[in-house]
Amino acid sequence: MIEEIKIPQATSKRLPLYYRFLQNLANAGKNRVSSSELSELMKIDAATIRRDFSHFGALGRKGYGYDVQYLVNFFRLTLDTDEKTDVALIGVGNLGNAFLKYNFHKNHNTKIVLAFDPEAPDEGEIISGIPVFPSSMLKEKMHEFKIELVLLAVPAKVAQEVTDKVVEIGIKGILNFTPVRLAVPETVRVHTIDLSVELQTLIYFIKNDVKESHM
Repeated sequence: MIEEIKIPQATSKRLPLYYRFLQNLANAGKNRVSSSELSELMKIDAATIRRDFSHFGALGRKGYGYDVQYLVNFFRLTLDTDEKTDVALIGVGNLGNAFLKYNFHKNHNTKIVLAFDPEAPDEGEIISGIPVFPSSMLKEKMHEFKIELVLLAVPAKVAQEVTDKVVEIGIKGILNFTPVRLAVPETVRVHTIDLSVELQTLIYFIKNDVKESHM
């Protein structure tokens, strides 16, 4: 639904945050909320919130604000959170093991359902309740489980090689936790999370007293 409306990418990235905070308000019994209140909670400029919401039409009323439960329902449908998404993890090192233990416990519709690692035994094994298969079974098992999204947590030196393999299989999205800038066709979406870069950026902001913009 997000792509159908053609909203800006920066707004798209904030939608899951809006959904999470609105869920918290609904769980706390809050019936309505203003952009100013959301701004205070989320540390996002109120004008940015109003502009983001305006892309979806009239979600609120002047003098009243926003109906919390209505927004929760609206963003749940917009983000397709009712649709179950199965994910595969590629690479079960220290970071991969942490993903298997966490496994999106706060989001019951997104789950890691299988993983791959070159050190896994031929017959596979179970780690944190998730089947882990050797890399040689990548194509077979990805088709069997109908996986379209992967978490990539492999060593940098093999990141592109593994990416080429999953692209060939027909994957649609990669959440990349390697420092490598992956080359993929336009049909595949890649989001890269480089933890070392994020940490260095945070340190720079702190040392230079830089205020991060949420625009």
